[in-house]
Amino acid sequence: MTAWLIALLAGVIAAAVQYGRRLAEGRTLPLAVLRALAAALIVALLLGAPAGRGSRAASDVALDASESWLRASDSSAWHAAQDSAARAGGAVHRFGDSLRAASGRGGPADHASRLRDVVDAASGSGRPALIITDGELEEPELLADLPRGSRVVVLPRHEFPDAAVAALDAPRALLAGDTVTARVTIIAGSMGSSAGRVELRLDDALLDMAVLAPLAPFAERVIALHGLAAGAERGAFLRGSVRVDKDHEPRNDTLTLGVDVTRAPAAVFVSTAPDYDVREAVAALRGVTSLPTRAFYRVAPGAWRTDGTLAQVDERTVRDAVRDAPMVVLHGDTSVFGAPRAVTRGALLLFAPPTTEEGEWFAVAAPVSPLAPALGGLPFDSLPPLSVSPLLPAGEWQGLSTRRGGGADDRRPALVGWESPRRIAVLGASGFWRWRFRGGVRADAYAALFGALYDWLAAGRTDRRAVVPDGGPLRAGMPVRWRRGAPADSVATVVVVRKDATAQRRTLTVRFADGASVAETAPLPAGLYEVTTTGGSSLLAVNQSREMVPRRSALRSGAVGGEPAVGDAPALREQGWMYLLVVLLLCTEWLLRRRAGLR
Repeated sequence: MTAWLIALLAGVIAAAVQYGRRLAEGRTLPLAVLRALAAALIVALLLGAPAGRGSRAASDVALDASESWLRASDSSAWHAAQDSAARAGGAVHRFGDSLRAASGRGGPADHASRLRDVVDAASGSGRPALIITDGELEEPELLADLPRGSRVVVLPRHEFPDAAVAALDAPRALLAGDTVTARVTIIAGSMGSSAGRVELRLDDALLDMAVLAPLAPFAERVIALHGLAAGAERGAFLRGSVRVDKDHEPRNDTLTLGVDVTRAPAAVFVSTAPDYDVREAVAALRGVTSLPTRAFYRVAPGAWRTDGTLAQVDERTVRDAVRDAPMVVLHGDTSVFGAPRAVTRGALLLFAPPTTEEGEWFAVAAPVSPLAPALGGLPFDSLPPLSVSPLLPAGEWQGLSTRRGGGADDRRPALVGWESPRRIAVLGASGFWRWRFRGGVRADAYAALFGALYDWLAAGRTDRRAVVPDGGPLRAGMPVRWRRGAPADSVATVVVVRKDATAQRRTLTVRFADGASVAETAPLPAGLYEVTTTGGSSLLAVNQSREMVPRRSALRSGAVGGEPAVGDAPALREQGWMYLLVVLLLCTEWLLRRRAGLR
């Protein structure tokens, strides 16, 4: 209706501007009417005015059933939401993990607040939706895709002080006798949090503790904790916990990660010719992968040292570490222990610098390879020169192409690799340390190259177990990610036993797609589990869902949506005859003006 009022007003103004002083003359009145009608129709077409009266369909009610209603709060807001849904009339559905018809008055127990199912259903039916929520929705921008006439009702919760562990950044493999480094992220609820402490525990052993200052509402604090991973080889639970006074939500105070404590490092770096490249490459390996890493340097024939302390080790220790490590980097003389592909079963990088100098070579391109997404944006015109080996084997892919300096169009690959039967790469160049030392975009290029290379190798590292849990801390409602342990196994059977009095047992089948090293299975309930598969066992922790972690919401009650809805009147611009009518009105006005002697 508003569009039509604006259009009529515009038509009257157009007629008044053209014929205002001649309206008293009888001959100009029909002309003014024609001009007003034509101008009004043109403006109505531009504004998308309706071509008739619409009828609004009844709204479907969608009630957010996520756990966040009861986080650090009482149940009054949830009961108010149920009453609002009942009073609204129409079909009532609950959404969160999924969209389904509401049945009974059970409590909110969904592990997510996914809005997409609601939007898809409303778009398919064309009926507007009434969404009742506490405001903590995933992808709230999807509300704009709802049909016109939709509304969202946000009911505030009465919250109490709360502090939660939002993230635990730590490796899944810990080296026995080595230092564990973990980053624990603490976040406060809408009422803030009082002072307390943050703890890092390996099973029941306290590794480290830090004081936590009071937190403002929704404030975050990241705390680095360190400790010694002691004890025998085993599966263990690494826990980051927060302890504060007057905390009203204990379910989000701890985040747990299942880890492996092992005597053997997960990544081994061996160099027979340690140099600047080695120093930077070892630092990058530790920083990128977060795997327990050991580096060994040969300082003289038969004389080996460990990095850091430079303690002396015998060659057998180095050989054993290379043999058992899931990921190995051999630098310098890559055949020091024999055929390099035979000395280890793990993912392998042969870092083989040239033995002679053959001029300067400049990185010029990143051909199609698994590393191309990370290397395609390197500032090739700004990178310092390299020394490149003249003969590299023909791999399944080339990761970095170089060209001789001085204008000659002579190209060599500096990095090649193979995906199967295991991940192997050959880096036949030296001088990368110059990229790192120059700083700026050159240092970023160094981080991109070695970060992408190490990430690719780490994803293909082997394990004696058929599958092992992958990724960081797992939360209820999230699919369980599994990493393939043996390259030949595309299907693995996993037995998952809950570590509590129920000892609930599940048998899962994990299937890996061709070439994939990671697969997913359905979510598991929150709890601690022992995982048994071919080759050994591991531990898995499923923490409370993300709905237990406080998050700020900017969502407010009001009208949402802009897509067409059932019962909407057709738009005037969709009526083809209306354009013809405008032309006829203007032509008729012109003919009558000529007959009346007006120009």
